[in-house]
Amino acid sequence: MKKTILVMAILVQTLANAQLTDSIKRVVPLKGGLNFRDVGGYKTTDGKEVAWGKVYRSAAIDKLTDDDVSLLDKKGIHTVVDFRGVAESKAAPDRLPQNTDYTLSPAGSDSIPNPAQMVKLLKEGGFLEKFYGTDAVKYSGDRFRPLFVKLLVLDNKEAIMYHCTGGRDRTGMATALFLYILNVPQKTIEEDYVASNTYLKKMNKGMMAPLAKMSGLSQEQIENEMALKPELIRSFFAGLKTQYGSIEHFLQQEMGIGPKEINILRKKYTK
Repeated sequence: MKKTILVMAILVQTLANAQLTDSIKRVVPLKGGLNFRDVGGYKTTDGKEVAWGKVYRSAAIDKLTDDDVSLLDKKGIHTVVDFRGVAESKAAPDRLPQNTDYTLSPAGSDSIPNPAQMVKLLKEGGFLEKFYGTDAVKYSGDRFRPLFVKLLVLDNKEAIMYHCTGGRDRTGMATALFLYILNVPQKTIEEDYVASNTYLKKMNKGMMAPLAKMSGLSQEQIENEMALKPELIRSFFAGLKTQYGSIEHFLQQEMGIGPKEINILRKKYTK
């Protein structure tokens, strides 16, 4: 068991390191925020590059300082989509520049397990596999549609940011879909996805110890259960393909994104 956990940890860290090489340019240094990064710079399969300074992903932004908010303003981030649930967002309201176009898109988030339920699921095993399975497919259309509507109509001089609490699961799935549309290779999508393990390391330590104490599992077991792995984003994509026949059919049916809209997104967000 320990050997398997070690091998998985090495694999995940290898993928994360590949993405972290450009972290100085990618990560937005905030005093009151974590995992806030530019989604730009990735090479596409058709020889282009995702535009820098247009699309950002983040963890919770309720603790941003005045300087942080000013930085968002300077970067032109005046459109924000929040994937948290209603209660989740009320408990920790976003701090945003004035006149920000804010959209709460809580589909499925109000049914996310509370700590006691999470402990039960962790004991059973496969917690994240379940999260990325049926429920992810069920809620993805309603959850991510507002983001892609905003992406389509966003002014070329402006930027957009989307987030959840940790900026890893719901935000990770949204990023994977966005990069998929732009023809970013699967390997790169996975590298961006698992990088949250590193960017959130400090926050994760504060979460894992209480969960270990409540569950009776070791912290190592909890960390392995909660770590983002490439298989999770592959499972998410596979679920969409199983339900809709293809990711493109999902985009068309649930998001209203067909060939015309995909072409618009590629023109706007790649160079």
